Amino acid sequence: MKRMLFAGCVLIFQCFIAASQDSLHAKNDTASFTADSLIGIRLVEPVSHINEKRIRIVAAANLIGYGGSLVSLYSTWYKKYPQTHFHFFNDNKEWLQMDKAGHMYSAYMESRISMALWRSTGVTDKQAAWAGGLSGVAYQTIIETLDGFSAQWGWSWGDIAANVLGSGMLVSQQLAWKEQRVLYKFSFHRKTYGPSELNQRADEIYGTGFLERMLKDYNGQTYWLSANVKSFFPSLNLPAWLNLSMGYGGDDMFGGRVNIWTDKNGLTHDRRDIKRYGQYYLAPDIDLTKIKTKSKVLRTVFFALNSFKFPTPSLEFSHYKFHVNWLHF
Repeated sequence: MKRMLFAGCVLIFQCFIAASQDSLHAKNDTASFTADSLIGIRLVEPVSHINEKRIRIVAAANLIGYGGSLVSLYSTWYKKYPQTHFHFFNDNKEWLQMDKAGHMYSAYMESRISMALWRSTGVTDKQAAWAGGLSGVAYQTIIETLDGFSAQWGWSWGDIAANVLGSGMLVSQQLAWKEQRVLYKFSFHRKTYGPSELNQRADEIYGTGFLERMLKDYNGQTYWLSANVKSFFPSLNLPAWLNLSMGYGGDDMFGGRVNIWTDKNGLTHDRRDIKRYGQYYLAPDIDLTKIKTKSKVLRTVFFALNSFKFPTPSLEFSHYKFHVNWLHF
Protein backbone atom coordinates (compact mmCIF):
# COMPACT_ATOMS: atom_id res chain seq x y z
CA MET A 1 0.00 0.00 0.00
CA LYS A 2 3.02 2.32 -0.10
CA ARG A 3 2.04 2.94 -3.72
CA MET A 4 -1.29 4.37 -2.64
CA LEU A 5 0.49 6.69 -0.21
CA PHE A 6 2.74 7.75 -3.10
CA ALA A 7 -0.25 8.29 -5.40
CA GLY A 8 -2.02 10.32 -2.72
CA CYS A 9 0.96 12.64 -2.29
CA VAL A 10 1.20 13.09 -6.04
CA LEU A 11 -2.54 13.74 -6.26
CA ILE A 12 -2.37 16.57 -3.73
CA PHE A 13 0.72 18.08 -5.36
CA GLN A 14 -0.58 17.96 -8.90
CA CYS A 15 -4.06 19.22 -8.02
CA PHE A 16 -2.29 22.22 -6.49
CA ILE A 17 -0.37 22.68 -9.74
CA ALA A 18 -3.63 22.36 -11.69
CA ALA A 19 -5.20 25.06 -9.54
CA SER A 20 -2.22 27.34 -10.09
CA GLN A 21 -2.49 26.71 -13.82
CA ASP A 22 -6.09 27.87 -13.65
CA SER A 23 -4.92 31.05 -11.94
CA LEU A 24 -2.36 31.64 -14.66
CA HIS A 25 -5.11 31.23 -17.23
CA ALA A 26 -7.24 33.83 -15.47
CA LYS A 27 -4.37 36.32 -15.33
CA ASN A 28 -3.17 35.84 -18.89
CA ASP A 29 -6.69 35.58 -20.33
CA THR A 30 -5.51 33.22 -23.08
CA ALA A 31 -7.77 30.84 -25.02
CA SER A 32 -5.43 27.88 -25.06
CA PHE A 33 -7.52 25.71 -22.77
CA THR A 34 -10.74 25.57 -20.77
CA ALA A 35 -11.84 24.30 -17.39
CA ASP A 36 -12.74 20.96 -18.97
CA SER A 37 -9.11 20.38 -19.91
CA LEU A 38 -8.08 21.05 -16.32
CA ILE A 39 -10.47 18.59 -14.73
CA GLY A 40 -9.39 15.99 -17.27
CA ILE A 41 -12.75 14.34 -17.68
CA ARG A 42 -14.09 15.78 -20.93
CA LEU A 43 -11.46 16.85 -23.44
CA VAL A 44 -12.09 19.94 -25.56
CA GLU A 45 -11.41 20.39 -29.25
CA PRO A 46 -7.68 20.66 -30.15
CA VAL A 47 -6.38 24.17 -29.49
CA SER A 48 -4.80 26.28 -32.19
CA HIS A 49 -1.35 26.48 -30.63
CA ILE A 50 0.83 24.92 -27.98
CA ASN A 51 1.68 26.93 -24.88
CA GLU A 52 5.40 26.19 -24.53
CA LYS A 53 5.64 28.02 -21.21
CA ARG A 54 2.97 25.81 -19.74
CA ILE A 55 4.69 22.72 -21.17
CA ARG A 56 7.79 23.66 -19.20
CA ILE A 57 5.71 24.18 -16.07
CA VAL A 58 3.94 20.84 -16.41
CA ALA A 59 7.21 19.02 -17.20
CA ALA A 60 8.78 20.60 -14.11
CA ALA A 61 5.75 19.63 -12.01
CA ASN A 62 6.11 16.01 -13.11
CA LEU A 63 9.86 15.92 -12.53
CA ILE A 64 9.72 17.66 -9.15
CA GLY A 65 6.54 15.97 -7.93
CA TYR A 66 7.27 12.40 -8.94
CA GLY A 67 11.05 12.65 -8.64
CA GLY A 68 10.83 14.14 -5.17
CA SER A 69 8.22 11.60 -4.10
CA LEU A 70 10.40 8.71 -5.29
CA VAL A 71 13.44 10.03 -3.43
CA SER A 72 11.31 10.47 -0.32
CA LEU A 73 9.80 7.01 -0.73
CA TYR A 74 13.25 5.42 -0.97
CA SER A 75 14.56 7.34 2.05
CA THR A 76 11.58 6.68 4.30
CA TRP A 77 10.71 3.14 3.18
CA TYR A 78 13.15 1.07 1.13
CA LYS A 79 16.29 2.29 2.86
CA LYS A 80 15.05 0.82 6.14
CA TYR A 81 14.84 -2.72 4.73
CA PRO A 82 17.60 -5.10 3.57
CA GLN A 83 18.68 -4.76 -0.07
CA THR A 84 19.70 -7.63 -2.34
CA HIS A 85 20.25 -8.48 -6.00
CA PHE A 86 17.39 -7.88 -8.43
CA HIS A 87 14.91 -10.75 -8.18
CA PHE A 88 11.31 -11.71 -8.99
CA PHE A 89 8.45 -12.43 -6.60
CA ASN A 90 5.09 -14.06 -7.33
CA ASP A 91 2.44 -12.51 -5.08
CA ASN A 92 -0.54 -13.07 -7.35
CA LYS A 93 -2.36 -15.24 -4.80
CA GLU A 94 -1.99 -12.83 -1.89
CA TRP A 95 -4.60 -10.60 -0.24
CA LEU A 96 -7.44 -11.86 -2.49
CA GLN A 97 -5.88 -9.68 -5.24
CA MET A 98 -6.79 -6.50 -3.36
CA ASP A 99 -3.21 -5.30 -3.73
CA LYS A 100 -3.56 -5.66 -7.52
CA ALA A 101 -6.72 -3.55 -7.41
CA GLY A 102 -4.64 -0.97 -5.53
CA HIS A 103 -1.98 -1.02 -8.25
CA MET A 104 -4.59 -0.43 -10.91
CA TYR A 105 -6.04 2.46 -8.91
CA SER A 106 -2.66 4.11 -8.37
CA ALA A 107 -1.69 3.85 -12.04
CA TYR A 108 -5.10 5.09 -13.18
CA MET A 109 -5.05 8.10 -10.84
CA GLU A 110 -1.49 9.10 -11.74
CA SER A 111 -2.34 8.80 -15.43
CA ARG A 112 -5.54 10.80 -15.00
CA ILE A 113 -3.81 13.68 -13.23
CA SER A 114 -0.88 13.72 -15.63
CA MET A 115 -3.22 13.71 -18.64
CA ALA A 116 -5.20 16.66 -17.26
CA LEU A 117 -2.00 18.66 -16.81
CA TRP A 118 -0.66 17.86 -20.27
CA ARG A 119 -4.04 18.70 -21.80
CA SER A 120 -3.72 22.21 -20.38
CA THR A 121 -0.56 22.82 -22.43
CA GLY A 122 -2.37 22.69 -25.75
CA VAL A 123 -1.15 19.32 -26.99
CA THR A 124 -3.63 17.18 -28.90
CA ASP A 125 -6.14 14.88 -27.23
CA LYS A 126 -4.20 11.78 -28.24
CA GLN A 127 -0.87 13.21 -27.09
CA ALA A 128 -2.28 14.13 -23.69
CA ALA A 129 -3.88 10.69 -23.28
CA TRP A 130 -0.69 8.82 -24.20
CA ALA A 131 1.51 11.12 -22.10
CA GLY A 132 -0.73 10.61 -19.09
CA GLY A 133 -1.03 6.86 -19.55
CA LEU A 134 2.68 6.28 -20.10
CA SER A 135 3.46 8.47 -17.09
CA GLY A 136 1.37 6.29 -14.79
CA VAL A 137 3.05 3.09 -16.02
CA ALA A 138 6.52 4.66 -15.84
CA TYR A 139 6.14 5.90 -12.26
CA GLN A 140 4.78 2.58 -11.02
CA THR A 141 7.50 0.66 -12.89
CA ILE A 142 10.18 2.67 -11.07
CA ILE A 143 8.60 1.67 -7.75
CA GLU A 144 8.41 -1.95 -8.89
CA THR A 145 12.11 -1.83 -9.74
CA LEU A 146 12.85 -0.66 -6.20
CA ASP A 147 10.81 -3.65 -5.00
CA GLY A 148 13.00 -5.87 -7.18
CA PHE A 149 16.09 -4.91 -5.19
CA SER A 150 14.40 -5.24 -1.80
CA ALA A 151 14.95 -8.49 0.13
CA GLN A 152 11.40 -8.44 1.51
CA TRP A 153 9.67 -8.01 -1.85
CA GLY A 154 10.61 -8.44 -5.49
CA TRP A 155 9.64 -7.56 -9.02
CA SER A 156 6.08 -8.81 -9.51
CA TRP A 157 4.74 -9.37 -13.02
CA GLY A 158 1.26 -9.33 -11.51
CA ASP A 159 1.87 -5.81 -10.22
CA ILE A 160 3.18 -4.72 -13.63
CA ALA A 161 0.09 -6.16 -15.35
CA ALA A 162 -2.17 -4.30 -12.92
CA ASN A 163 -0.28 -1.05 -13.54
CA VAL A 164 -0.69 -1.43 -17.31
CA LEU A 165 -4.40 -2.21 -16.92
CA GLY A 166 -4.94 0.88 -14.77
CA SER A 167 -3.22 3.24 -17.19
CA GLY A 168 -4.70 1.39 -20.18
CA MET A 169 -8.19 1.95 -18.79
CA LEU A 170 -7.61 5.69 -18.96
CA VAL A 171 -5.93 5.78 -22.39
CA SER A 172 -8.44 3.48 -24.09
CA GLN A 173 -11.42 5.54 -22.93
CA GLN A 174 -9.84 8.82 -24.01
CA LEU A 175 -9.00 7.46 -27.44
CA ALA A 176 -12.44 5.89 -27.90
CA TRP A 177 -14.74 8.47 -26.29
CA LYS A 178 -12.58 11.53 -25.45
CA GLU A 179 -13.82 11.28 -21.86
CA GLN A 180 -13.72 8.97 -18.86
CA ARG A 181 -17.13 7.33 -18.96
CA VAL A 182 -16.00 4.74 -16.40
CA LEU A 183 -14.07 6.10 -13.43
CA TYR A 184 -11.92 4.01 -11.11
CA LYS A 185 -12.73 4.93 -7.50
CA PHE A 186 -11.83 3.97 -3.94
CA SER A 187 -13.64 3.89 -0.61
CA PHE A 188 -12.71 2.86 2.92
CA HIS A 189 -14.33 2.17 6.26
CA ARG A 190 -12.36 1.42 9.43
CA LYS A 191 -13.04 -2.03 10.84
CA THR A 192 -12.94 -3.34 14.38
CA TYR A 193 -12.07 -7.00 14.75
CA GLY A 194 -13.69 -8.08 18.01
CA PRO A 195 -11.32 -10.47 19.85
CA SER A 196 -8.12 -8.85 21.15
CA GLU A 197 -6.07 -11.44 19.25
CA LEU A 198 -7.40 -10.16 15.94
CA ASN A 199 -7.22 -6.49 16.90
CA GLN A 200 -3.58 -6.90 17.90
CA ARG A 201 -2.83 -8.60 14.59
CA ALA A 202 -4.59 -5.80 12.69
CA ASP A 203 -2.60 -3.16 14.61
CA GLU A 204 0.60 -5.04 13.75
CA ILE A 205 0.13 -5.35 10.00
CA TYR A 206 -2.27 -2.48 9.22
CA GLY A 207 -1.20 0.18 11.74
CA THR A 208 -3.25 2.07 14.30
CA GLY A 209 -3.95 5.53 12.85
CA PHE A 210 -6.86 6.19 10.49
CA LEU A 211 -4.70 7.22 7.52
CA GLU A 212 -2.40 4.22 7.96
CA ARG A 213 -5.39 1.88 8.17
CA MET A 214 -6.93 3.45 5.06
CA LEU A 215 -3.74 2.80 3.09
CA LYS A 216 -2.97 -0.66 4.45
CA ASP A 217 -6.10 -2.42 5.69
CA TYR A 218 -7.42 -4.41 2.74
CA ASN A 219 -10.38 -5.57 4.83
CA GLY A 220 -11.84 -2.06 4.88
CA GLN A 221 -11.13 -1.08 1.27
CA THR A 222 -13.40 -1.23 -1.76
CA TYR A 223 -12.41 -0.51 -5.37
CA TRP A 224 -15.13 0.64 -7.76
CA LEU A 225 -15.77 0.92 -11.49
CA SER A 226 -18.17 3.84 -11.67
CA ALA A 227 -19.96 4.30 -15.03
CA ASN A 228 -21.74 7.50 -16.01
CA VAL A 229 -25.25 6.49 -17.13
CA LYS A 230 -25.93 9.60 -19.23
CA SER A 231 -22.72 9.13 -21.23
CA PHE A 232 -23.79 5.63 -22.31
CA PHE A 233 -27.51 6.42 -22.69
CA PRO A 234 -27.81 10.11 -23.61
CA SER A 235 -31.50 9.82 -24.50
CA LEU A 236 -32.49 8.90 -20.94
CA ASN A 237 -33.94 11.69 -18.82
CA LEU A 238 -31.40 11.31 -16.01
CA PRO A 239 -29.10 13.79 -14.26
CA ALA A 240 -25.68 14.10 -15.90
CA TRP A 241 -23.90 13.37 -12.61
CA LEU A 242 -25.59 9.99 -11.93
CA ASN A 243 -23.28 6.96 -12.03
CA LEU A 244 -23.79 3.25 -11.48
CA SER A 245 -20.86 1.50 -9.85
CA MET A 246 -19.64 -2.04 -9.30
CA GLY A 247 -17.22 -2.67 -6.44
CA TYR A 248 -14.88 -5.35 -5.16
CA GLY A 249 -13.51 -5.89 -1.67
CA GLY A 250 -12.21 -8.61 0.63
CA ASP A 251 -12.54 -9.41 4.31
CA ASP A 252 -11.11 -11.48 7.17
CA MET A 253 -7.52 -11.29 5.89
CA PHE A 254 -4.85 -11.45 8.59
CA GLY A 255 -1.97 -12.51 6.36
CA GLY A 256 -0.99 -12.46 2.73
CA ARG A 257 -2.10 -16.01 1.87
CA VAL A 258 -3.44 -17.69 5.03
CA ASN A 259 -4.56 -16.59 8.48
CA ILE A 260 -1.54 -18.00 10.30
CA TRP A 261 1.05 -15.76 11.96
CA THR A 262 3.66 -15.61 14.70
CA ASP A 263 3.45 -12.69 17.11
CA LYS A 264 6.32 -10.71 18.63
CA ASN A 265 6.45 -13.13 21.58
CA GLY A 266 7.03 -16.10 19.29
CA LEU A 267 3.52 -17.51 19.74
CA THR A 268 1.96 -18.97 16.58
CA HIS A 269 -1.69 -18.15 15.88
CA ASP A 270 -3.60 -20.46 13.55
CA ARG A 271 -6.90 -18.84 12.59
CA ARG A 272 -7.72 -20.76 9.44
CA ASP A 273 -11.17 -21.16 10.97
CA ILE A 274 -11.75 -17.55 9.86
CA LYS A 275 -12.58 -17.87 6.17
CA ARG A 276 -11.24 -15.17 3.88
CA TYR A 277 -13.78 -14.09 1.30
CA GLY A 278 -14.44 -11.66 -1.53
CA GLN A 279 -17.23 -9.09 -1.64
CA TYR A 280 -19.03 -7.81 -4.73
CA TYR A 281 -21.09 -4.63 -4.71
CA LEU A 282 -23.58 -2.67 -6.80
CA ALA A 283 -24.33 0.93 -5.85
CA PRO A 284 -25.29 4.35 -7.23
CA ASP A 285 -22.59 7.01 -7.34
CA ILE A 286 -22.01 10.65 -8.24
CA ASP A 287 -19.58 12.01 -10.82
CA LEU A 288 -18.74 15.30 -9.13
CA THR A 289 -17.09 16.71 -12.24
CA LYS A 290 -20.48 16.62 -14.00
CA ILE A 291 -21.83 19.17 -11.52
CA LYS A 292 -21.72 22.56 -13.21
CA THR A 293 -19.97 25.37 -11.35
CA LYS A 294 -18.15 28.54 -12.32
CA SER A 295 -15.79 28.26 -9.36
CA LYS A 296 -12.25 27.26 -10.35
CA VAL A 297 -11.58 26.17 -6.76
CA LEU A 298 -14.63 23.91 -6.71
CA ARG A 299 -13.66 22.34 -10.03
CA THR A 300 -10.26 21.44 -8.58
CA VAL A 301 -11.86 20.13 -5.36
CA PHE A 302 -14.40 18.07 -7.35
CA PHE A 303 -11.59 16.63 -9.47
CA ALA A 304 -9.74 15.48 -6.34
CA LEU A 305 -12.83 14.16 -4.52
CA ASN A 306 -13.92 12.27 -7.63
CA SER A 307 -11.12 9.81 -6.85
CA PHE A 308 -13.32 8.46 -4.05
CA LYS A 309 -16.67 6.69 -4.18
CA PHE A 310 -19.53 8.84 -2.90
CA PRO A 311 -21.12 7.20 0.18
CA THR A 312 -24.43 5.58 -0.81
CA PRO A 313 -26.38 2.39 -0.01
CA SER A 314 -25.02 -0.73 -1.71
CA LEU A 315 -26.13 -4.24 -2.58
CA GLU A 316 -23.49 -6.77 -1.51
CA PHE A 317 -22.99 -10.35 -2.67
CA SER A 318 -20.76 -12.46 -0.42
CA HIS A 319 -20.90 -15.90 1.21
CA TYR A 320 -23.27 -16.79 -1.68
CA LYS A 321 -25.90 -14.41 -0.27
CA PHE A 322 -27.10 -10.87 -0.93
CA HIS A 323 -26.90 -8.19 1.77
CA VAL A 324 -27.94 -4.54 1.87
CA ASN A 325 -25.56 -1.94 3.30
CA TRP A 326 -27.54 1.18 4.08
CA LEU A 327 -24.49 3.43 3.80
CA HIS A 328 -21.30 2.12 2.20
CA PHE A 329 -17.98 3.88 2.72
